[in-house]
Amino acid sequence: MYNSKLIYIACLVAILSGCGEKKATPRETSANVETPDSSSSKTILFFGDSLTAGYGLDDQSEAFPGVIQNKIDSAKLHFKVINAGVSGETSAGGKARINWILKQHVDVFILELGANDGLRGIPVSETIANLQAIADAVKTKYPKAKLMLLGMQVPPNMGSVYAYSFKAIFPELAAKNKMALVPFLLKDVGGVPSLNQKDGIHPTAEGAKIVGNNVWEVLQQVLLNKG
Repeated sequence: MYNSKLIYIACLVAILSGCGEKKATPRETSANVETPDSSSSKTILFFGDSLTAGYGLDDQSEAFPGVIQNKIDSAKLHFKVINAGVSGETSAGGKARINWILKQHVDVFILELGANDGLRGIPVSETIANLQAIADAVKTKYPKAKLMLLGMQVPPNMGSVYAYSFKAIFPELAAKNKMALVPFLLKDVGGVPSLNQKDGIHPTAEGAKIVGNNVWEVLQQVLLNKG
């Protein structure tokens, strides 16, 4: 089981990098940015790669941010989810488009980037700098916004030192910036064939529900001002 999960993570970063060969420009991404239905609703912005975007799913609402919106609606909380995911996105790409995305008001910002950096073997210091720049941009534009970070991993064949350092990016950034943290986004989904698409990497709609549950366990505390 352990080896299968390592193989899963190894494939994960490869697929995440390859599935978004056509990078979206800010204008193209605007299709994902929605205005809240009610002026009384607060906004939750998911900023990430193909996992956030819902790669391979029939409808974006099936992606885990859509799962979160359903949970919010069921809980009768006044928050509107905005999906700003772009397949193939790297931390550098996220840094390049963050200021445009922040034209949309943000009350809760959820950051899911880094796996594609791992595939390229980008120095951990660069990934940290890019993710920190994204967090800084949000804090500067919306100082009252709550921030949340979704952790990822790379396989040991990237080098044990690199893999360890990469994994440590997320708890360290979360602690530094007082961000709520989901240690590993794909917990209980990675390496489970029935919960992933034919590529063996991206979650099915059922898998996305579990990913959504992983995020919701932490996010609901944030929304209720308990975390």
